[in-house]
Amino acid sequence: MLAMVLHRTGSPLQAEERPDPQPGVGEVRIRVRACGVCRTDLHVVDGDLPMRRQSVVPGHEIIGVVDALGPGVRSRTVGERVGAPWLGATCGVCRYCREAEENLCDDPGFNGWTRDGGYADTAIVRADFCFPIPEAYSDVEAAPLMCAGLIGYRSWRMACAPRAVERLGLYGFGAAAHLLAQLAIRQGQAVYAFTRGGDAAAQELARRLGCAWAGGSDETPPEPLDAAIIFAPVGGLVPLALRAVRKGGTVVCGGIHMSPIPSFPYADLWEERRLVSVANLTRQDGLEYLPLAAEAGVRAEITTYPLIEANRALDDLRAGAFTGAAVLVP
Repeated sequence: MLAMVLHRTGSPLQAEERPDPQPGVGEVRIRVRACGVCRTDLHVVDGDLPMRRQSVVPGHEIIGVVDALGPGVRSRTVGERVGAPWLGATCGVCRYCREAEENLCDDPGFNGWTRDGGYADTAIVRADFCFPIPEAYSDVEAAPLMCAGLIGYRSWRMACAPRAVERLGLYGFGAAAHLLAQLAIRQGQAVYAFTRGGDAAAQELARRLGCAWAGGSDETPPEPLDAAIIFAPVGGLVPLALRAVRKGGTVVCGGIHMSPIPSFPYADLWEERRLVSVANLTRQDGLEYLPLAAEAGVRAEITTYPLIEANRALDDLRAGAFTGAAVLVP
């Protein structure tokens, strides 16, 4: 197998030929057909998330075909097309697992961080932590749904939980936001897209997808928002989003890593505004989201790269060189 391997944070991935891994108890081997390039991969490669192993193959938006079953696996079949997301394992016994909050598990495993991921032509994943993929999606189209889509969906449900949302703000109009915008618009919400200042390409994409407004993150939207979700890992956006939402509005931080949040006056939070974060995802999120996205016609704007050019894809993501999502193809 060919794998792109991280040996030291801050260094380029190294292309390595390895023997095909064998699945253990409860695991399956996937022949990878596509793997999305996620901002969380950047956090792993750049060291924002500390290394948990001596080396690791990044990648957690994995789409492929099962080609080997480990002992005890009966839930998957050889030849089945599946997707594997960020959450790759849980302990099943801690309080959070027992209370249906496995995204908060005390002893979790993560594809592409604590487990080798999908920047390879072969990957080993837990059989009970992968999903069947709707036929409506090609391999490349499905890959960004495994994290950008799922985290966007979980963030959206949290944003809409306290009260009805008619006007939704999305800060950082990248992979997650452009997928969620399509679903939210299909559900009748007006979406306001906030991008880096002067990012005309992202703003044009937002308008093309049907957003009601698009502008820079430092701009004030034309109407108060009912809720806002911050996908960009920029702590300075938190006070801006709080000021943009109405009384009783919710601001959701949707990333796994964010730069420090600056101090802000209590008045920005007062009047029962809520500031919450989203952590990881659950398998139930995947079972709900994938058919919902297919029914809503959600489609990613995709730039593809050969697997061997994973470093270029990461550099382009870091530089904001493309709109939408990037996908590696072995």
